[in-house]
Amino acid sequence: MTSPRSDTPMAQPAPAQILCIGSVLWDVIGRCSSDMQRGSDMPGRITRLPGGVAMNIAMTLARFGLNPALLSAIGKDAEGDELIAACGHLGLDTAHVYRSEDLPTDQYMAVEGANGLIAAIADAHSLEAAGDKILRPLLDGTLGSETAPYAGSVALDGNLTLSLLDDIAASPAFANADLRVAPASPGKAERLRPFLMRSRGTLYVNLEEAGLLCQATFADSETAAAALLERGAARILVTDGSRSATKADAHNTFTLEPPQVTVARVTGAGDTFMAAHIAAETRGEPPEKALTSALAAAATYVSGEPPL
Repeated sequence: MTSPRSDTPMAQPAPAQILCIGSVLWDVIGRCSSDMQRGSDMPGRITRLPGGVAMNIAMTLARFGLNPALLSAIGKDAEGDELIAACGHLGLDTAHVYRSEDLPTDQYMAVEGANGLIAAIADAHSLEAAGDKILRPLLDGTLGSETAPYAGSVALDGNLTLSLLDDIAASPAFANADLRVAPASPGKAERLRPFLMRSRGTLYVNLEEAGLLCQATFADSETAAAALLERGAARILVTDGSRSATKADAHNTFTLEPPQVTVARVTGAGDTFMAAHIAAETRGEPPEKALTSALAAAATYVSGEPPL
């Protein structure tokens, strides 16, 4: 028996408001409620959650009511299938994710104590190996091309290789994009140099990452931001944990203190700050209010609550 045809169109996902390009992986986090040092062997909790810089940014953007789409590399393995399903449950668009037959799904492992991050290892080798394959939708006309560049917001993370980030900074396919760039970790901070050299995008760094980019040591975020502007940054946001954060560009510089909270977690705090700042500016908040909103969201996150 033939079922009657329905004239009601199937619901389609909302168009992406921002592309999140970079690491989408599994976070394996061990947390202990006591202070820890090198060699500590302590009781605690171990969790596995969807993570990666691009993923963390996308999840936070979705919580703020935006429609992020992911461009990344995820293996065609059981872990990858589970990760794609988790993205779907979180309302993230994975239609343009590169699925590899021979590369495993990436992962990140960290240990946190009451005194902060003790150690972490990011295994993003599959993302690095996939290279520019993850950018095909921005080059083949699906989302854009060199002759018709994508004109929306793009959040990039430093888990991409230096050569690929250099290509993005110079490519006509990104000429009209609002680029927002984070280094992923201090160990990858120098991968942001192409954006300094070409004065492209908005850079989100912490004080340590700012020092690595400038090959200097800074006492505060305002000094670091000024040095990065001198080195070519078009627009910079520098955070310093529970201390002051600075937003600076050619037109103005201002520094604000974040709310003081009890720290329950640290992994993902920088990504939350970046996503909250993007969301605030998307809502049309003026620069100082947008920074205030981002600091409040990050403080709420590290206290253990959702950043809303």
